[in-house]
Amino acid sequence: MDDELLEDFLIEAGEILEQLNEQLVELENSPDDSELLNAVFRGFHTIKGGAGFLAIDVMVAICHRTEDIFNMLRNDELKIDNHLMDTVLPVLDVLNDQFDALRSGEEPQGAEQSLLTGLEGIISGDTGGESKAVAEETSSSESEDISDDEFEAMLDEAASKKAKAESSSDEITDEEFEALLDDLHGKGQFTEDAGKIPAAGSYEENKKNDEISEDEFEALLDDIHGKGSFSGDSSASTKDESKKSTGSYEENKKNDEISEDEFEALLDDIHGKGSFSASSESSDVKETKSVIKAKAEPPAKKETPIVASKEVTPVKETKAKTPAKDSKPPAETSVRVDTSRLDEIMNMVGELVLVRNRITRLGSEGGDASGEEMTKAIANLDLVTADLQLSVMKTRMQPIKKVFGRFPRVVRDLARSLKKDIRLEMIGEDTDLDKNLVEALADPLVHLVRNSVDHGIEMPDDREQAGKSRQGTVTLAASQEGDHILLSITDDGGGMDADVLRNIAIKKGIHDKESASRLTDVECYNLIFAPGFSTKEQISDISGRGVGMDVVKTGITSLNGSIEIDSELGKGTVINIKVPLTLAIMSTLMVRLKDQLFSLPLVNVNEIFHLDLTKTNVMDGKRVVLVRGKTLPLYYLNNWLVNGESNAPLPDAGHVVVVHIGTQKVGFIVDELIGQEEVVIKPLGAMLHGISGLAGATITGDGGIALILDIPGLMKMYA
Repeated sequence: MDDELLEDFLIEAGEILEQLNEQLVELENSPDDSELLNAVFRGFHTIKGGAGFLAIDVMVAICHRTEDIFNMLRNDELKIDNHLMDTVLPVLDVLNDQFDALRSGEEPQGAEQSLLTGLEGIISGDTGGESKAVAEETSSSESEDISDDEFEAMLDEAASKKAKAESSSDEITDEEFEALLDDLHGKGQFTEDAGKIPAAGSYEENKKNDEISEDEFEALLDDIHGKGSFSGDSSASTKDESKKSTGSYEENKKNDEISEDEFEALLDDIHGKGSFSASSESSDVKETKSVIKAKAEPPAKKETPIVASKEVTPVKETKAKTPAKDSKPPAETSVRVDTSRLDEIMNMVGELVLVRNRITRLGSEGGDASGEEMTKAIANLDLVTADLQLSVMKTRMQPIKKVFGRFPRVVRDLARSLKKDIRLEMIGEDTDLDKNLVEALADPLVHLVRNSVDHGIEMPDDREQAGKSRQGTVTLAASQEGDHILLSITDDGGGMDADVLRNIAIKKGIHDKESASRLTDVECYNLIFAPGFSTKEQISDISGRGVGMDVVKTGITSLNGSIEIDSELGKGTVINIKVPLTLAIMSTLMVRLKDQLFSLPLVNVNEIFHLDLTKTNVMDGKRVVLVRGKTLPLYYLNNWLVNGESNAPLPDAGHVVVVHIGTQKVGFIVDELIGQEEVVIKPLGAMLHGISGLAGATITGDGGIALILDIPGLMKMYA
């Protein structure tokens, strides 16, 4: 397989797959939208075509069946309903798994047989999920009894073609019976003395008794299941104790009769479970006729339900043998860039070359560097560089719709599982942000949306009693504010009760009763981000373990972002996330500690003030200061970051930079404030990589180096 062709296919088809996730849910809500239906059909058709060209047969197989379904929908041969969408939506999960396998260089696994069978059932019109063979088999077992003539003909066929149509005696001779056994089982396979075997009754005798003989029934079982496959004797009463069964010796030694359960299991195996409800104790001819009629059915009808149910297992076993992935599949390393944006960058580079030539000529002429012409050239250089920087940044930008596109499916599936009626609104999908941020925000947003659906939106009956519409609304919004992106998740659910959260915090030992009483309502709402905190008393597969929101907070903080939550009881909840526009360039506050420069991410800075440090207090062994009626912990950064100053005393006065880490605020004492500066983040070298408290480094305007501080890591390591 050509790697370049595969990479192109993964990029193009991957984008189509992301769109299908949103389009299918939208189609379920708007089944009459023919344009949307055609778009979905084209999506599966395109993926199938690319997969077929690359000979990815497992992908072609599932796309082909799905394409057939949507072609039937286009031709009005099918109607869109919940059952159809419940069957089709898992196709996207299978395709995503196959795409991930291809990106990782592994062989993609085929879809489970149960899914393929479900798709074929829709195509064939069997919306109940059962194959026609199963239905025919069931109706066959429930039909009227066959006639005596049909019964006799089947006995003759099962026994032997050599059986005589008429006999002068009601019993066949020993030689005839032995020949019959040889014909059925092969010569010499049956060594039992024929004299000990009761004679097979004639049709007239059986008609009187309304029963077949033990040997006829046993021969029939051997013919159906194979010699020795059935471990018990097939009769409810044994007339000759010396007769040996074809089952295992030990079993027959203990008991010459099979139990009701064994006989019922035999009937279930022949007819399908649940198809036979009659008692299994006797050898009633009605049951026996049903057995023989099942035996006389064409093989395809008998085997279809068995094959369909058993073919699922090998697929699951194959998946179980696949090594578990230690990490997520590698992220996409390519981005699609509009050619107009590339043209803009080329123009900027051209301008940059002209400015360089201008400065070079002025330098060669020996003019005054501070002269008017040089000043103009430098100003022009600054302008062109800023535009070029912005244009290059935009090449890394992607619309947040790439993240939002997955949520219609998430909300739809979750609402159905919780039996809630929820509508998802998405605003600002075209907002651009850094590609790395798009990928990093996916998991935190999934947690938050699931939390809103599970915890926020009430059950339809509860909403109706509260005077609300039965349908709840979850709104995802994105907008750009300066050099930051603001994301919000809003629900019109029941909101949060601050007092309930206080009590949970006390119960879980996060706060004592006194400190919990001092918490404001907003601080109580933010308690949900604490590790192990959950408002659910029972753990489910959706929530209750108290780790989801903690993961969200950790993920957002690692992106130099912040998260805030506000709620109103009975009205709903709003969660706001603020992240930088890009991870490559960061707005920072430059500070000096002794002779070393450090950068504090501006997104974490709340305020700055000058403080007389002689007026601070010590509480619980920590230095604090009272700011607007609240205690603020103080830390002297020189003790942490300057060599030889780990025990240096506080100066008499200093600058305090108030930063926030989640819901916590602390004050950092610094020697000098330099000012705000946009810096380009450079990764640390191999020797310094992974040091807690350092996010990277940057080169300052005077050519020096400043370390960029990771405030959460710094607090975790030193505080």
